[in-house]
Amino acid sequence: VQFMESGGGMVQPGGSLRLSCAVSGFTFSSYDMSWVRQAPGKGPEGPEWVSVITAGGGSTYYADSVKGRFTISRDNAKNTPYLQMNSLKPEDTALYSCTTNGAAPRGQGTQVTVSS
Repeated sequence: VQFMESGGGMVQPGGSLRLSCAVSGFTFSSYDMSWVRQAPGKGPEGPEWVSVITAGGGSTYYADSVKGRFTISRDNAKNTPYLQMNSLKPEDTALYSCTTNGAAPRGQGTQVTVSS
């Protein structure tokens, strides 16, 4: 099982990024997929859940902190979930990872830094 996140970077407040996560090794289309994030200095609390999309893509849910700014999507033909992040804030700075819903992240993640 592999998760390979990409698309992170450094942006100014108010900017946008689109994260992708190439997954392999399991039947992607059968699993709800989540994005989680780990902010610097918050190790013991574990990653913060950001968003989830159901296996067929019909339902999505968001943490209150990102609702209205982030959009999760997926392409089951490409085994890839996405996270479109708009109106980014400094508090969005974190290492972002994708995972099957409820599982600990297993990829390396992609760093998002929001700073002026």
